[in-house]
Amino acid sequence: MPILNRAAELADDVREWRRHLHQNPEILYDVHETAAFVRDKLKSFGVDEVVEGLGRTGVVGLIRGRGEGGRVIGLRADMDALPLTEITNKPWASRHAGKMHACGHDGHTAMLLGAAQYLAETRNFNGTVAVIFQPAEEGGQGALAMVEDGLMERFGIQEVYGMHNMPGMALGTFAIRKGGIMAAPDKFVITIKGRGSHAAEPHKSIDPIAIGAQIVSALQLIAARNADPVRSVVVSVTQFHAGTTHNIIPEEAVLTGTVRTHDEAVQDLAEQRLREIATGIAATHGARAEVTYERPCPVTVNHATETEHAARAAIDIVGPSNVNSDVDPSMAGEDFAFMLKARPGAYIMIGNGDTAGLHNPAYDFNDDAIAYGVSYWVKLCEQRLAD
Repeated sequence: MPILNRAAELADDVREWRRHLHQNPEILYDVHETAAFVRDKLKSFGVDEVVEGLGRTGVVGLIRGRGEGGRVIGLRADMDALPLTEITNKPWASRHAGKMHACGHDGHTAMLLGAAQYLAETRNFNGTVAVIFQPAEEGGQGALAMVEDGLMERFGIQEVYGMHNMPGMALGTFAIRKGGIMAAPDKFVITIKGRGSHAAEPHKSIDPIAIGAQIVSALQLIAARNADPVRSVVVSVTQFHAGTTHNIIPEEAVLTGTVRTHDEAVQDLAEQRLREIATGIAATHGARAEVTYERPCPVTVNHATETEHAARAAIDIVGPSNVNSDVDPSMAGEDFAFMLKARPGAYIMIGNGDTAGLHNPAYDFNDDAIAYGVSYWVKLCEQRLAD
């Protein structure tokens, strides 16, 4: 049950593509050079049809197998990087300050290109494979943009699959689960409007910093005392902005953060309590709190049958002992959720080994994972399109 020989042969080329992409990161929908690189590679492989500009800057390639008709399955990779300055000092480190591939999308794109080359060479399947290269996964709802642009209907996609690397998971391993695998990543902004004063005369103020500090603490009661303890919720305040100098109590303070849930009822509860806590504490002290709450992405829910298909393909590559088919769900978010709402499918994790974590300036995709990822994509296609 090893990696495929041809995938191993392609790994050096795929590594070079990956490192080129890593050196040239692009953000959100502004992935024009990346999309052009993907387009040119797909055309050089002899992919039957290459479509650009789906979901603004997404690229889709169609690879047709033997015979007429057949099932159509979609394989998705994300292309965008993060607004982060890299500190790896690798020879292939980002050439653009403030931009880096800190989540491994360079690896995802390169692995799917490798699979596309393999599939275009062999055509050892019936039906059609749609390789989907998506922009703006990092907070831009690129998956939704592609779905709303007719991705599924235009290409007749019946099933869709995604893959993401995972630091801390051993190389040559995969992990997946049926049902919710990634959380709904809600966002909030709380603006506390008080009354400013000289810091030497605090009694003349309505101090938004002191009020904000109470709100930060009280929001932790949502998980500790409001939500059912067996139904996960995370409430994190990640920014606190207030004031301009050491001797002025400001008029206003702004808190921002995120709420993560796997259950819509808990999601509703968390939003309700967050609003009540913020506005209630502010009112108690004579201030006013304005709350903006957004739900940019739903829970990423794997479909049961398709999860079994994905697990089977992974097992055929690395063996059953190296595939966790009931991994604990993550509280991170993933906009592939929109594709899984549009079509049945599954999202799987591939081990990245002992590397820095995702969204860390020291992170780098592990090129030793490439042959496993390419092999997985190929095996999944050949199994799902065997009839």
